[in-house]
Amino acid sequence: MVEHRFRRPAMLDMELADQLEGDIDPAERGLIAHETAAAIVSQARASRDPELVARLIRLVDEEGIDTVAMMWSKAGEHTLPGALWRLYMLREWVVRDADAVARSYHHGVHAAHVRHAIAGVGDPPGPDEVRALADTILSGVYAGDLAVALDRAGAFCRVVATGAAFEAEADDGHADARAHRTALRAAQLLRTGEVLEKCATMWRDERLD
Repeated sequence: MVEHRFRRPAMLDMELADQLEGDIDPAERGLIAHETAAAIVSQARASRDPELVARLIRLVDEEGIDTVAMMWSKAGEHTLPGALWRLYMLREWVVRDADAVARSYHHGVHAAHVRHAIAGVGDPPGPDEVRALADTILSGVYAGDLAVALDRAGAFCRVVATGAAFEAEADDGHADARAHRTALRAAQLLRTGEVLEKCATMWRDERLD
């Protein structure tokens, strides 16, 4: 695929994030979100530096989720910053709750085997395997086929959502509060998967910015 060329100079520091603090114009906030996302992705993909990619994968670990949220959480769903926000949130959730994520993924595999093949989680899908996939997806954003990375993330969300829906059904009638929470999580994951897959299509069409 043809690489995207961004008009703005590429930057890799978090300085623009500071401008998002306080009560600023929403249009300006959106511009900063798009500029930081485009700059970081563009320069990382141009540099082909494994150390830089590793740092970006660990961005939340080192900068904190609040910094990433400040930059990208308000961006539209079908935008590059919106996609990055969802990928980092997905990784944060997987890292923090890998056992539960792996359990839901395992429960969803047989009903969503095509999505499982796209996601590419190692077999058997345990906590280490889902953590590894989350890192691999972000690595693909910065040093691989970005559309494939988004498709893998979307497929992963769909498999986990399927498993969570089964878990909610199993709890229904005797653990209703947990069933309700799990059903909501399944719905949210399904929506996230749909958004990421749409973003993958838009990137291939050179419409994701």
